[in-house]
Order: sequence, then C-alpha cells, then structure tokens
Amino acid sequence: MTFFGPLGLLFSADTELSKAIRNIFGFRPGNIFLYQLAFKHKSVSSESLNGYKLSNERLEYLGDAVLGAVVAEYLFKKFPYKNEGFLTEMRSKIVNRIALGKLAQKLGLDKLVSFSKDSKNPFRSVNGDAFEAFIGALYLDKGFLFTRKILIKRVIELHIDLDSLEKNDTNFKSRLIEWAQKEKHQLEFNVVAEIGEGYNRQYVVDITIDTVVYGQGTDFSIKGAEQLAAEKTMNVLMNVEKT
Repeated sequence: MTFFGPLGLLFSADTELSKAIRNIFGFRPGNIFLYQLAFKHKSVSSESLNGYKLSNERLEYLGDAVLGAVVAEYLFKKFPYKNEGFLTEMRSKIVNRIALGKLAQKLGLDKLVSFSKDSKNPFRSVNGDAFEAFIGALYLDKGFLFTRKILIKRVIELHIDLDSLEKNDTNFKSRLIEWAQKEKHQLEFNVVAEIGEGYNRQYVVDITIDTVVYGQGTDFSIKGAEQLAAEKTMNVLMNVEKT
C-alpha cells in the first residue's frame, strides 16, 4: 500500500525513526510518539496541550532519574571495594551534560534531534538532553528492566571506557574545593553576569580565593561555567606553584 499526502509523510517519518532506533539500540519501539517527543527540543515546540507546549523536557527529567539509578547500580556492582566518593565521581563523569552530549553524537542520536537552527548560539546541551529524554521514553515504553538492559549492554559496555574515566580527573570544581579546604583558603563561586536571553542565556562565574579573583568561566549552565572557571583557576594555581 502506498501512502500519499500528510498521512503518508507522517507514516514515513515514523518508520524512519523506528528504523534508526532499531539500528542503534537493537529493539523496535512500541509507542513511537514517545520517541518523537524525546527528540523534540523546546525551541521547535509549537503544539499546545491545555496551554502546555509539547517538548522533550518532561521526558528529559524522567530519563535523568532512570539513567542515574542504572549507572549508580552498575558502578556499585562493578567496583565493590570503592568508597562512596569514588562512585559519585565516576557517575558524574558518565552522566554530566558534556559527556552525554558526546555520547549522543557517538551513537548518532544528534541526527534525530529537532531544534531551532536560527539561533546565533548553538544549544550546547541539546544532544545530551535528547539522550536523557530518549531514556525517559524507553522507560515509559518498555519498563525499567528493559531500559536497564539496553543501557548496560548497548551503551555502557560498548561505548564507555571506565578505565579511562577512572584515570581522568575532570571535576575541577571538586579538586579546587578539596584544595581550599586542605589549605584553609576561603573559596567562593559567584555568578557575576548573565549574557543573552531565553535559550541563548549564558552565565558568567567568577572564582575568588581569599577575596581575589583567580578565574572566570562562561557557559549555558551555572555548573558548566563553574567547571570552566575552576579549570582556569587550577591552571593559575599550578603556574604560581612552579614560579
């Protein structure tokens, strides 16, 4: 049977999305609407349901919780003799926005995301957000046990190098806080400015040590700006120690 007009285009789009998900993750979606919504960024949301614009934000919230739980359990069993601090740090390395964005691109999910391309600044977290929304959709469609299996077998074990993550210490904020506490310095993270509006809003964070500014970072999230500022501050401190 051949489909023509808007119905045919919709059917074709559904088929293509279902095929892409099957190729990447090895399963056939049930409720395709959930996955369509998972890849719909708020910047292209125009439909309204009781005054609420449909986008992937709610699925992102759900997926974040499910992903965090699965990764926490996996690490708990993978490293039976590691302490809570190590497990928390490893989980953060896996589920932070930058890591999820790179993972989404590696999987090819970035090609499925719909978002506005008219903005002067790219949505840095759009791919990572869509990945979390996909997990939320998968959870609602297939349940927790199936979602857990897909995450472990098709994502973590195939695409995440735990050995490299364990050796790579990228949480500059935590390292800086630990250093300040050990050396008894007064450390502060301050949001000093906001640049742009709406989806393009960026935050500027200054780091002061004993009231002196050592580093500044700018990012689309406060946490991201803090990490960038902390990295710059750590570099300044290391250069001071060498002189």
